[in-house]
Amino acid sequence: MKENNPHISIVSPVYQGEKIVSELIRQLHIHLQEITDNYEIILVNDASPDDSWNVIIAECAKDKRVKGINLSRNFGQHNAITAGLNVAEGEWVVVMDCDLQDRPDEIPNLYRKAQEGYDSVFAQRIQRQDVFLKRFFSKMFYSLFSYLTETKQDPSVANFGIYNRKVIDAVLSMKDYIRFFPTMVQWVGFRKFYLPVQHDDRYEGKTSYNFKRLMQLALNNIVAFSDKPLRLTVKMGFVISLFSFLLALYNVFARYTGIISVEGFTTTIFSIWFVGGLTLAILGIVGLYVGKTFEKVKDRPAYIVQTQING
Repeated sequence: MKENNPHISIVSPVYQGEKIVSELIRQLHIHLQEITDNYEIILVNDASPDDSWNVIIAECAKDKRVKGINLSRNFGQHNAITAGLNVAEGEWVVVMDCDLQDRPDEIPNLYRKAQEGYDSVFAQRIQRQDVFLKRFFSKMFYSLFSYLTETKQDPSVANFGIYNRKVIDAVLSMKDYIRFFPTMVQWVGFRKFYLPVQHDDRYEGKTSYNFKRLMQLALNNIVAFSDKPLRLTVKMGFVISLFSFLLALYNVFARYTGIISVEGFTTTIFSIWFVGGLTLAILGIVGLYVGKTFEKVKDRPAYIVQTQING
């Protein structure tokens, strides 16, 4: 690492942050100076529909330590984080959301814990200040995600944390087409610590993650990080085969004991609907994996930078 590189880099994706960005930067300047004056703040505008980019331009003009990246279109939060990580040069990198629910005054606490020998210190939101539905769906997502990926996922941990340069380099070495920072940074390993932090209400506005986007995020990441759905279909096939065999034995028994009055009708209709629906479901699961493979084979970039300031 070059000697003149910043000691700490802050990476924050920005979407609908027009009224938040200036306050975020003000608080970051205050609390980062508790650690060092040698830092950089990287704000990645993910094609926000409001005036966020012009606010970022103004903040970059005030302080060269603030760097702006403007993506050519909306690529999603985690691709925007990747864009920021590729620019970040700090020995330590803090990833945080721009809405001030991740509190800048917790960064010195994360940094001090990292100095005890940890490579990754995750901010653990003990009391989340999100609305009930968001907390509920988040918990459901992480429970399902943990089961399907056979990993331990904590719904109280998101992007916010401080990470050593070697951790960030390892994450960037992953060439996954679908990016999901919390899972990727867990997957690469290294020495971790989970630090309880305060979690605030959103500074202004409301989250852009609605139910539809959360479900799409869940589906994409389950397919990207796990092949367990495919393995479950194999198990389901064996179960259905066993069930069909038992049903056949029952029909033989029923035929010779007079239980069946109309031969074959019920079992035929049942078999057609059941097996037909199951076949469509399995084909759909396989199709999802084929589709994601197709996206990966095209080898398109995870993001495209339109403009960069102070880079």
